[in-house]
Amino acid sequence: MNVKFSSQDALFFVEKLITDPRKADAEAALQTALNRTGRGNDFLGWITLPNDVTEADITRIEECAARMAAKSQVVVVVGIGGSYLGARAVIEALQHSFAPYVDGKFPHILYAGNNINEDYLHDLLDVLDTRDYSVVVISKSGTTTEPALAFRILKQHCEKKYGVEAAKERIVAITDKARGALKTLADKEGYPTFVIPDDVGGRYSVLTPVGLLPIAMAGFNIRQLLQGAKDMQKFVAENPKYEQNPILQYALIRNLLYESGLKVELLASFEPQLFYFIEWFKQLFGESEGKEHKGIFPAGAIFSTDLHSLGQYIQEGTRQMFETVLAIDAVHHRVNIPEDAENLDNLNYLQHRTIHEINQIARKGTCLAHVDGQVPNLCITVPEINEYHLGELIYFFEMSCAVSGYMLGVNPFDQPGVEAYKKNMFRLLGKPGVKYFLFQ
Repeated sequence: MNVKFSSQDALFFVEKLITDPRKADAEAALQTALNRTGRGNDFLGWITLPNDVTEADITRIEECAARMAAKSQVVVVVGIGGSYLGARAVIEALQHSFAPYVDGKFPHILYAGNNINEDYLHDLLDVLDTRDYSVVVISKSGTTTEPALAFRILKQHCEKKYGVEAAKERIVAITDKARGALKTLADKEGYPTFVIPDDVGGRYSVLTPVGLLPIAMAGFNIRQLLQGAKDMQKFVAENPKYEQNPILQYALIRNLLYESGLKVELLASFEPQLFYFIEWFKQLFGESEGKEHKGIFPAGAIFSTDLHSLGQYIQEGTRQMFETVLAIDAVHHRVNIPEDAENLDNLNYLQHRTIHEINQIARKGTCLAHVDGQVPNLCITVPEINEYHLGELIYFFEMSCAVSGYMLGVNPFDQPGVEAYKKNMFRLLGKPGVKYFLFQ
């Protein structure tokens, strides 16, 4: 197991609270998840998902990805929330930092249906007018407003550009196995389809075709992604005790910090390619824990960039947050610091160091400063960013979230509050039969 967890810089806040009974609480919460005896147990398919994906499943996904990639400069992934965030988190962590400007043998992945912005859709269609493209539409029901609107527009555009019959070969649907508007349409039109398992919720679905197909289309190794998750699943099963399991340690300590009055967790990284991984984390924990007027508010930041905007508040603002730093040990490339005879910027003293080494020192210095400012710091570290370690991290956070939610006393696998804005929006739009929704 390659994911390392350190709570050393949070112990000043919670050390006396990490008692044997609380460790036992964390261990019991893990067993509740593994034994599927808690609330929301009909949505626990993700626990064994890494091993449940068969060789036939993987082969079919890879074949579809290769077929679509061969005819596409661009693939548009249509989805919102868990229907796109997991895939985007992995793709943007692995791809070239300036992927749209680099030609390669795999298509660029673009996204639609994750907002309701008319200019965004107009600009997307401008791009698609001049590029060959395919569409992956992801929705359990097919009626979620944002992706349904986007797909209606993209379907028409694709049919006009390529013809109705040819367009059918450029659209793939990932949806329910038997019912729903998108499933009905896919069967009618003859689109290739992949199934969202009934027992896996959207925010836990990155290791289903929801995430695996777009990731494969982008040219990344889904077998290694799944292997990392498999190995983490095995580690969890074999290490149910608190002292040996970083997942339990993270889940317990974040709950103790919450009980001590720290209601915000800032997940920060010094690696900008992890921006969307942090976005995925925010949905995973926010939607899982934020209910019954409970829960830690998940926030995110990319340092050192955000140290120049949020750093002052983190250092000296209201003491309501703790920080979890997502760190990597090694990068893939080296950029030399050039010598400058005049040294007007006073940087010559750094010439014997690498950029990554400087970044690591910036991380350590930031952590020291924030701890001095009474902000508890946790740290989660992986050796490098690749498919295998991302698979480990995905399962690490998914299980941490389940354990943490059960410790909090909520159902980590439902999201009743999400319906509030939808029903009021439908009523304001004049959708027949919808009344205002008042959240109690």
